[in-house]
Amino acid sequence: MMTFELKIFLEGKRIVLVGCGREGISTYRLIRSMLPDQPLTIADQDLKLGDKFPELLSDANLSFNLGDDYLSEINGYDLIIKTPGVSFKDMKVEPAREKISSQTDLFLRMYGHQVIGITGTKGKSTTSSLIKCIADKRNDNNILVGNIGIPPFDVLDRINENTLIIYELSSHQLQYITVAPHISILLNLYEEHLDHYKSFLEYQLAKLNIAFYQKRDDHFIYNFDDENIRLLLAKYPVPGLKNPFSIKNSLSMGAFGNDTELYTSTKGFHHFMDIKDIRFLQGKHNLLNILAAILASKYSKIHNDDIRAAIYEFKGLEHRIEYVGEFHKIKYYNDSISTIPQATIAAVSTLKEVDTLILGGFDRGIDYTILIDFLAGSAIRNLIFIGQAGERICGMLGEGGRSDQHFFRAKDFDEVAKLAREHTRPGMICLLSPAAASYDMFKNFEERGKVFKEKVSH
Repeated sequence: MMTFELKIFLEGKRIVLVGCGREGISTYRLIRSMLPDQPLTIADQDLKLGDKFPELLSDANLSFNLGDDYLSEINGYDLIIKTPGVSFKDMKVEPAREKISSQTDLFLRMYGHQVIGITGTKGKSTTSSLIKCIADKRNDNNILVGNIGIPPFDVLDRINENTLIIYELSSHQLQYITVAPHISILLNLYEEHLDHYKSFLEYQLAKLNIAFYQKRDDHFIYNFDDENIRLLLAKYPVPGLKNPFSIKNSLSMGAFGNDTELYTSTKGFHHFMDIKDIRFLQGKHNLLNILAAILASKYSKIHNDDIRAAIYEFKGLEHRIEYVGEFHKIKYYNDSISTIPQATIAAVSTLKEVDTLILGGFDRGIDYTILIDFLAGSAIRNLIFIGQAGERICGMLGEGGRSDQHFFRAKDFDEVAKLAREHTRPGMICLLSPAAASYDMFKNFEERGKVFKEKVSH
C-alpha cells in the first residue's frame, strides 16, 4: 500500500483526525496533499488550534470539534485517525476497534516491510539511534522516525524501495496498528503510562502489537531476561521468528553476553565482540540495548565490522546518564529520561559512585517499592526530593526505616543545585535520575534535563 493506495483507502470516507499536535498536523497535510477537497474533521481539546496552525482556518472543507467534549462525536465517523497523546480510556462508549487508525498504522501498511520497529518502556531512543548509526556505516539510505520526534509522513519524499526505516515506537503509537514492522524489537516492560491505560496489562498488550501483527517470516527480537515479556509471550503467542537476547543466560538462538564478551547465535555460537570495545554505552541495561541492535542489524544484512565500528563510536544520547561536567569538584550526571524506578536503579548501578541522587516530579501513582528497597541498601548518602512524587518517595523511605538525616526537599531546580553543591562530597557524583515524569514543572524530560544542566554548571 504505497501513497497511491493510501489515497484510495482514504477516499470517500468520513474521516476525523483526533488530536492535532506535531503528528496530527503532519497527517492532515498529507491527506490534504492527496485529497484537497475531501471533507475532514479535526477533534482536539485546544480551542485556539487555529492560532497554532493558521492554515486550518483557510480550509473550506475542514470542520472542527474543539474543547473538553472533543471526543463526543467521533463514533459517527468511518475512520478515526488518532494521535498518540489521546486516550480513549475514559470514554463511555469506545469507538469500534476496526474504525481506529493512526499515522503509524497507515505508514506501516505502506512501508512495514522496510521497517525496524523498536519499543519498550526504556531504551527505545538509545537503541533506535544506535541502529541508525550502524546502518549509516553501510550507506546513507536510512531514516530514523517516530517517537524520537519525527513523524514518518514528514519524510515520505526521502523513502525509496531500498530505504531502511528505523522507527521508534511508543505504546500509544502501537495501540491501534494492524500491520507490524518486518523486524520488531521489544526491549523491556515496566509499569508506565498508567494514566493512559485501563491497566498494566492493556499497556503491555499495546506494546506486544509490535509482534502480534507480524507475519510468519518477520523477525521478533525480545529481552529474554524480562519476566513480564516471558509471561506475556506464554499467554499471547506471536507469529514471527523469535530472536531472544540475554545477559543472564547462554541462549541457543539470538544473542547473549556476559561480563567480558557478546555472542550471537544466529547460525551456531559466535563471539561477536569484547565488552572492553564498548566505550560509551555503559551499564547492563545498555548491553541489552546493544544486543538488540546487533540482531536487528544482522537481519538487515549489515556487515559485522560495520556493526562493531558503530558500537565503538556511538556516544549515547542527551539526558540518558549524560555526563554534564565537573563543577565545584562534583561530577554531575543528567538522567532526566528516567521516569520509572527501574531506570533510576540502572543509572545508579552503572555510575556506582553516586553520593547525591535527585528524585521526584509528577506523581502518576506508580509503585516505588522496588526503588525503596534498592535505596535502603545503597551507599547513596544524600537524597534530594522534588515534586509530589518526591514527597511520596521520601515518605516511603522514612516508613521503611531509613534515616532522614540526609533527606532534603527542594521547591525548584535552583534549590536542587544549591543543595547538591552544599552536600555532595568532593570527587563524588550528583545524579539527576528522578524516577518520575516531568510535567508538573516542565513540558517534557528534555526541558527538565536542560534546566538541571544549566543550574549545576553555574
